[in-house]
Amino acid sequence: MIRVLVADDHAIVREGLANVLSSKGDIQVVAQAASGAEALQRMRDTAVDVVLLDMTMPAMSGIETLKQIKAERPALPVLMFSMHPEEQYAVRCVKAGAAGYLTKACEKSVLLEAVRCAAAGKQYLTQTVGDCLLQAVQQPEQGKEIHQMLSDREYDVFRQIAQGISLADMATRMNLSPKTVSTYRARVLEKTGLSSNAEIMRYAFDRGLVQP
Repeated sequence: MIRVLVADDHAIVREGLANVLSSKGDIQVVAQAASGAEALQRMRDTAVDVVLLDMTMPAMSGIETLKQIKAERPALPVLMFSMHPEEQYAVRCVKAGAAGYLTKACEKSVLLEAVRCAAAGKQYLTQTVGDCLLQAVQQPEQGKEIHQMLSDREYDVFRQIAQGISLADMATRMNLSPKTVSTYRARVLEKTGLSSNAEIMRYAFDRGLVQP
């Protein structure tokens, strides 16, 4: 039996995933979590074989939670489950130790196959994720686009600025002080060479990093 922890901040999504996964005789959802912090606690309290982790959650982001899980239990496979296209986060997640990256638009069969693959100790890479990884490997350092040079936290702030989210709202979402978020914004502007929020928005929209 494959024991799965499902972490997503939307109850209806967690329940839907639990129904899909538990409908198969070899998979059982043994724990659920609504935040990164809760996911870590459930992982510590419950015997699980695979974590299915939402990319976007309050306070502690999916990628931060992923890194903490891998720090505490390096062998525990984590599948990222995201509303964001693969091009936006997949490479960062795989580099951080994810066993795979699935979008919420994937078929049920893909989700089930990914969970079984991860439980067997293998990575599950869709064709799109594989292409993203190959491009990242083949791309020379000097040829990388400026957003690819940002840290995970800086990239998160970058995308939220591009979506028009205020610094105050970012601070609440990320459980950081407004001053800290402002510092990240300053780093983003310095590293990218962009001069304003408007330029960040234009850059991100032109490259499909956020949806208009």
